[in-house]
Amino acid sequence: MSPRSRQNPLVREFILRNVAEHPGNIGPLAVKKFGLSRAAVNRYMRRLIEEGLLTAKGKTRARRYELKDTVNFRLRMTDITRHSEEDVIWRFKVLPEISNISKNIVDVCHYGFTEMLNNVIDHSLSSDAIICYEQNYCKVSMYVIDYGVGIFSKIQKDFNLSDPRSALLELSKGKLTSDKKQHSGWGIYFTSRMFDQFQIRSGDLFYTRERRDKDDWLIETGDIREHVNGTWIYMGISTDAQWTTREVFDKYQGDDFEFRKTHVPVKLGNYPGEQLVSRSQAKRVLARFDQFSEIILDFHGVEDIGQPFADEIFRIFHNAHPEIEILAVRTNPEIRKMIEFVRESAREKIT
Repeated sequence: MSPRSRQNPLVREFILRNVAEHPGNIGPLAVKKFGLSRAAVNRYMRRLIEEGLLTAKGKTRARRYELKDTVNFRLRMTDITRHSEEDVIWRFKVLPEISNISKNIVDVCHYGFTEMLNNVIDHSLSSDAIICYEQNYCKVSMYVIDYGVGIFSKIQKDFNLSDPRSALLELSKGKLTSDKKQHSGWGIYFTSRMFDQFQIRSGDLFYTRERRDKDDWLIETGDIREHVNGTWIYMGISTDAQWTTREVFDKYQGDDFEFRKTHVPVKLGNYPGEQLVSRSQAKRVLARFDQFSEIILDFHGVEDIGQPFADEIFRIFHNAHPEIEILAVRTNPEIRKMIEFVRESAREKIT
């Protein structure tokens, strides 16, 4: 049996799953992990290049490896109207390009792509868009880009909000739609939870949600240097993802098939150069909380909060809505101390 046919699938998998983070030293890492010789690992690398799964640039110690796209599909749509059908584009344009991934991932991509393209058709006021589907051994990436009014500006206008940043805060909560007859407000909310990475860029703002493990997410928001006309959406999922669309739905729906839980990045209630101290800031965060039964307030990126801000959420709102559970996560010691202070004050007033 030749060395080519004796390759250990565990070594191949290790190389392919880790090369993106270690493009320059993936070989030495494989040598150390599996106790192989450098020559043996080099044979693995050459085989993966021959199979079209890896590419290599440079020579000897300067050589770097990258995953190679097995699918790279791009389509420019130039005649979008309210009568365009996102499922037709998926069925006849995107789906035929997909290969060698499991059904649960195809289903996730189907849901995310059609929901995001439907937003372009119904809300963006854009007559053209770019859609992309890219796939390598480890990851599927999809892009839906339009040149319309911009998602945050559209929400600001439809809901009479003060600025696009407030629109981003409301969008992160879910259950937001300006057309309840045609839309549930679930699309972006569920899509952002089905993928490993979900990003929106529009105007001068961005929103990124990244899966860290089963129950933990990294949510980043803020300003971007280059103004984006229209809306740019990215969705990425690992090719070894095990979850299904039904599992995501079940996690965030109750027995009545309505939203029961939302996850809100608190720092979206803040503006550059400010601290979260006032009741008005708290009320901005609290808007529409009465539509949920469980709320996860994520304090990642928040250094401190003022007593009025904490009191409005953890005493006044809690007393008015005792049936709604509010969980504070990723808090530092100062924030935990302030939350406990206002909660203790509420207990003392009751007794």
